[in-house]
Amino acid sequence: MEQISVTMVRGNLENLPSYDLPAGFRIRYFKRGEERLWAEIEVAADEFDGNLDLALERFDSDFGVDIEGIESRGFFMETDTGYAIGTATAWYDTDFLGQDYGRVHWVGIRPEYHGRGLGRSLVGAVMARLVESHERAYLKTLSTRLAAIKIYLDFGFQPLVSNEDCERAWGMITEQLRHPALEGFGT
Repeated sequence: MEQISVTMVRGNLENLPSYDLPAGFRIRYFKRGEERLWAEIEVAADEFDGNLDLALERFDSDFGVDIEGIESRGFFMETDTGYAIGTATAWYDTDFLGQDYGRVHWVGIRPEYHGRGLGRSLVGAVMARLVESHERAYLKTLSTRLAAIKIYLDFGFQPLVSNEDCERAWGMITEQLRHPALEGFGT
């Protein structure tokens, strides 16, 4: 499938689903000085073409201007022994579509931990934090990240179609996922 950037929105943060955290895992906030840990997880999650320096640059670009913010909006998921296996951020954008939106940002889990329902719990923590400060939320992902898109659809996010590329991407995604939230999309 062609890799196309897609955006999803949730117009309100009411009636969010809840998913239990599987036994043996916990979620905690980011602590100052853990930038490298964030970068290592994102690289392991197939971001930044395996380039840790690029990941660190992106961390600084996205979060360096508000390091206090990431300490109250950034999450790590760890095993009960303290090994960090995932990260996600309940970030913000004061001018998305001309309004203040919360943002599900940089969700990543080490591949050896995929398929255990951990993404749902991690996104659930992000959504719970977004509810504290925002009325609506959005996220960006790639059309090839079908497992993540399914989670976002389950959380009530909907496609934002802003151009022909997006329309083509959502047509492919709909065909692949056959998710009830996409029923009738692209027909």
